[in-house]
Amino acid sequence: MRPANIEKFFAILAKANPNPKSELEYVNPYTLLVAVVLSAQATDVGVNKATGPLFAVADTPEKMVKLGEEKIRDYVRTIGLFNTKAKNVYRLSRMLIAEHGSKVPKDRAALETLPGVGRKTANVVLNVAFGQPTMAVDTHIFRLGNRTGLAPGKTPREVEDGLMKAVPKKYLRHAHHWLILHGRYVCKARKPDCPRCALRKICEYKAKTEA
Repeated sequence: MRPANIEKFFAILAKANPNPKSELEYVNPYTLLVAVVLSAQATDVGVNKATGPLFAVADTPEKMVKLGEEKIRDYVRTIGLFNTKAKNVYRLSRMLIAEHGSKVPKDRAALETLPGVGRKTANVVLNVAFGQPTMAVDTHIFRLGNRTGLAPGKTPREVEDGLMKAVPKKYLRHAHHWLILHGRYVCKARKPDCPRCALRKICEYKAKTEA
């Protein structure tokens, strides 16, 4: 996609939603980290149903460790892969206490040493909690990067690198949120809603749907 069209692409998204927010519910950087770890291969709605009660009793690493792995598992039982995720939440909470003074680190390398935290999770935390201009490439952003012509790539990392180069700096802070929301509600996987898409004229997708 040409730079001029990329500028228009994000200008349209920014005008429609100037201050996009994560749909995961959290109360501080720690609970955001836990929510994102729990959200792998799960919906935000499903995660929020489980974390509401969980965060009411454990919103710090110390409280989570005191709760214990078994009780954490009971709270997140409705989420896919809950056994592994409960173990990761317990272990990462212990690591935060032991190695980071109970604080969520603000750099990717440190975040990626935590159990259950990969590059995508780290990028979400850095962006949402600390305002860093990162690009967390999930299935929606990977699809949009390729489908629209914004940043074609064979892997999430290729799409991430492409978007980081292509997106104008003034839009990078919120770019990943705009793309996720657009992919979730408009440019859907099975049948993109092209007729009501404000980006239709800019998008390079050849198989646009009709009303």
